[in-house]
Amino acid sequence: MEAPNALPAGHALQEYRIEKVLGVGGFGLTYLALDENLHLRVAVKEYLPADIALRAPDCSIAPRSEETVEIFDWGKRRFLDESRTLASFRHPNIVRVMRFFEANGTAYMVMEFVEGAPLPDWVGVRRPLAEAQVAALAAPLLDGLEVVHKAGFMHRDIKPPNIYIRDDSSPVLLDFGAARQKSSELTALVTPGYAPFEQYHTQGKQGAWSDIYALGGVLYWMVTGNSPHEAAARIRADTMPPALQAADKSLFRPEFLAAIDWALAPDEDQRPQSVPEWREALLGAAPTPPRTQVAQPRTQVQKAPPQPTTIPATFDPTLLKRLEAELAQYLGPIAPAVVRNAAKKAATQEQLVQMLAADISASIPRAAFQRQFSEISRPVSKPPAPAASGPAIPPTALAASRFPQEVLDRATARLAEYIGALSRVVVRRAAMKARDEAELYLLIADEIEDPVRKKAFIRRAISATGKP
Repeated sequence: MEAPNALPAGHALQEYRIEKVLGVGGFGLTYLALDENLHLRVAVKEYLPADIALRAPDCSIAPRSEETVEIFDWGKRRFLDESRTLASFRHPNIVRVMRFFEANGTAYMVMEFVEGAPLPDWVGVRRPLAEAQVAALAAPLLDGLEVVHKAGFMHRDIKPPNIYIRDDSSPVLLDFGAARQKSSELTALVTPGYAPFEQYHTQGKQGAWSDIYALGGVLYWMVTGNSPHEAAARIRADTMPPALQAADKSLFRPEFLAAIDWALAPDEDQRPQSVPEWREALLGAAPTPPRTQVAQPRTQVQKAPPQPTTIPATFDPTLLKRLEAELAQYLGPIAPAVVRNAAKKAATQEQLVQMLAADISASIPRAAFQRQFSEISRPVSKPPAPAASGPAIPPTALAASRFPQEVLDRATARLAEYIGALSRVVVRRAAMKARDEAELYLLIADEIEDPVRKKAFIRRAISATGKP
């Protein structure tokens, strides 16, 4: 990427040596640089508001005129204040700010350089996506966004290019250069299709619901393949097809699509007002959203709001939340999906805990997990499953004893195209039951809900194994 006012490649900025430009925005530029002390690649964001500042031949930055000095200095102070706050965030799905400093008459923010692919590239080779894949990315992004909001900040520029997918398939939210405190004066910043209408004018009422609109727009694009219509064009006559109509219903539940439509309500008062409120409607059990007219499509096709997915009656929602939180220490952001998947199959609470414990490969943490939940995991409606005799065998070792690791890795990679990061857990469980590679693929194929795609997966997989 080229930018005529960028620092040149090779330029030394304290201990950082500039390599190239990564991005250009209204408030500055982002560079790929090498930390020569740590021999580590980093991303360096430079405060350079192009409308009011320019670069001198000596690479310094200065206001364009005396009239812009005050606003330039105010912006620089805000940039440093926000860098300080963002540096305090510690969340695996928020880009980490490592340090910030002043130089060249302006300010700089040093962030981790995320290895991976921008969301548009990642999605492009995996379409059509299934709900499990979209949900596996949405859940950790919502968790990270909630941390930002609790600190009193907003992102204000969530869009597909600002989300990266690491090599381990975990998402990370980038580019907080547009972040502003909720109480601060908010400058206009819009990305058509993803910015809500309140960001189009200085008197707009912005808040957590504004970021929710933008992330809802990202999910709309993921499930329909089309970018949302520009918010300003939806105010008088909303012609954008709702996700409930535009998405493939064989791949997504109506409840999931209705929650996306709720987030994309043009009127900010009719959207979810917080991340927890929207998360429950999108990913978990929750009462019907109080603003049911938002989930209603803007045409008259839908006659009543869809009912949300409910947790099985035998399981206490509080228990499931505790299980998710504890399991996340070992499985990371896919823990909620693993718990929900196990809750659909377990006959008793005790069996549910045993199924989840099997996904913890290390024996000591696995035993601690089982002890922690042994008192509360009592069967409610059915007797507990009989305990297996003999010493416990770690699930990873059992799976590996049946199949070579390359077979498990290959099956995981193939299934990940359909259900995302959850494939690792599914393959490991299936490997404990399957007698051969063909049966392994038959078992894991059960996680693919669409019958046509399921058959195609089985034909492709078994053909590759050379089994009849």
